[in-house]
Order: sequence, then C-alpha cells, then structure tokens
Amino acid sequence: MRVARLFTVLLGLTASIARPDVCLAAESAAASVVVTAQFGSRTALKVSTELLQFDVTTADQSAVAIVEFSAAARTRQSGEVVLTVERAGALSGPGGAADIETSLTVSMAGAGGSAGTLDPSAQVVAGRWVGSGKRAGQLAFSLRSSVPGVYAVPVRFVLSAP
Repeated sequence: MRVARLFTVLLGLTASIARPDVCLAAESAAASVVVTAQFGSRTALKVSTELLQFDVTTADQSAVAIVEFSAAARTRQSGEVVLTVERAGALSGPGGAADIETSLTVSMAGAGGSAGTLDPSAQVVAGRWVGSGKRAGQLAFSLRSSVPGVYAVPVRFVLSAP
C-alpha cells in the first residue's frame, strides 16, 4: 500500500513538471481593461416667480418685472444648455386685456444672454451656454401697453441640455 501511495505522488510530480503551461504560484499575469461610461444630461432650475406682474402707469411706457434664476446642468463635454421661456396663459389686465395692444419682451444680460418677444404661442431662448455647471442671474421682462393698468401673465421656464 505504501508503494502505491509513493507511486501516485511521483506520478503527480512528473505530470506537473512535464506540463510547463500550468501556472505556479510565483507567476503573475497582467491585462488591460477599457471601460466606457456614458451619463445622461441632467438639469435643475429654480426661478423666483412664474407669474409676472406689471404696473403700467403711463400709456405706451414699459413696466418691468425681474425674475431671479438659478440653473444647474450636467451635460456631455462641450454640450449646449438652453434656457427658454414661454407664456403659460393669457395676459390679464384692465377690461380683460384681450383687445389691448401690448408687447411683452424678455432679456438676460451677461454671457450667453439673449432677448426676444414673448408671443402667446412660441418659446423664446433667454439664455444659451456651453458645458456643465451652475449659472445664476436675472431675466428682465418688459411689458408695453397702450392702456395703463395692472397686468399679470403666467410664464413657464424650461432648462434643457439637448
């Protein structure tokens, strides 16, 4: 029985020496792994109000409403971030304001700022910039009316990173 065990051990050692492709504990291997990750765009927007209120004291003079905003975006490298604004309802004012001639504009000062007229059925680009990060500023809305009075209009803001 002892001879059979000795023969089995010797046979095992011979087999491992004869096979050089078997790794020993002292050997090591190295490899490279390429990992690619893609993250979707993400935006966050805070505004001081979504209801603009104007007090037009003299006909054909502009009344101004200021909206503070804080915008944050994460986008791809060199990705564009766009802040748009649109009317979210009808202009209310003296006599319902339906037949009153008015003009509502928006502008943003500073880098990436833009200006435009807020028509009832269209979005206006108020700001545009490139790359991720945080921005804060003010949007100035100006209402010109042919009839003095207090006016209000709801607006909707959208921050996107297409």
